[in-house]
Amino acid sequence: MASLAEKRKADAEEHSVDPQARPEELRLLEALLFASAEPLDQATLAKRMPDGVDIKVALTQLQADYASRGVNLVRIANKWTFRTAGDLSWLMTRESTETRRLSRAAIEMLAIIAYHQPVTRAEIEEIRGVITSKGTLDVLLETGWIRPRGRRKTPGRPLTFGTTEAFLSQFSLEALGDLPGLEELRGTGLLDSRLPSGFSVPTPSDDPALRDDEDPLEIGDLELALAPAAEPEAEGGS
Repeated sequence: MASLAEKRKADAEEHSVDPQARPEELRLLEALLFASAEPLDQATLAKRMPDGVDIKVALTQLQADYASRGVNLVRIANKWTFRTAGDLSWLMTRESTETRRLSRAAIEMLAIIAYHQPVTRAEIEEIRGVITSKGTLDVLLETGWIRPRGRRKTPGRPLTFGTTEAFLSQFSLEALGDLPGLEELRGTGLLDSRLPSGFSVPTPSDDPALRDDEDPLEIGDLELALAPAAEPEAEGGS
């Protein structure tokens, strides 16, 4: 009769998986993604893979392989990376971490920039109906969720603003088109059910290229976008 140790060894050999049995392109792709400190786009991955590999098919297969694991392969801002599975994110929470809450003004401004980009500060104020403090804009710039895009071709040449890849990553969005639409916003209670006739939520664009009414940024524009100190926000118009 075989000993307990021999049985365990036999069971281990029966259930062991030969690493060479796994498709080589998946092993290579897996290694590239794990080794990278930053998400990688499909073109970058394709350059590192052997000739003839269909990178799109390989990514889809690898994503399916990891769908039920502790880490998932996800696409953020059209780049691929491994992330802790959503239902296990609580494991990464540290008691000492203190979340900095954005003010209501900052949240409103962020939403306007996300949906209306490229947009200027004056256009944000027109949409909100409130004069916006420079400090509120600074807070959003410091988070890295928004950035100056260019300068509007109008008198004064004001800066235009848009969101960043960090914004998509923070809110787990694959693209700006994944932002909730009118009906979704209504369903969450974020919009009044008695909206004016013709009210609509704009469809944001992921196109980073400057529009016809935008000029390129100039040297020092990022520094000019940041104020040395926050100003109190006036809530009563101009």
